[in-house]
Amino acid sequence: MTRAIVAGPDEDGIADALEERGVDVTRLTGVLSRPTLEEAGILEADLYVLTDVAEATTIPIARDLTDELRTVVYARDTVPEFVRGQLDLAIDPRLVDASVVAEELTG
Repeated sequence: MTRAIVAGPDEDGIADALEERGVDVTRLTGVLSRPTLEEAGILEADLYVLTDVAEATTIPIARDLTDELRTVVYARDTVPEFVRGQLDLAIDPRLVDASVVAEELTG
């Protein structure tokens, strides 16, 4: 089974869309840190979806913890330059519906 962590507010429903595709989703909100990611199971996760670019520093932290992780930003704001090279995918929810993104990520 695919395991995902969705971090940040999820007004666009990416966590629900992933769950509908059979993904085991852990949701994180609030201030994110390395211990928070570790407690949420980042070492066992296949997918890290960030919905708040203000927490973009978690992308390099997650990558540092595991190279096997696919990283995705699903947010309306622009991704900071310093994390772009560590992202697998960045998508604006205004352009692509959460169900389509979930299908791509699990297909």
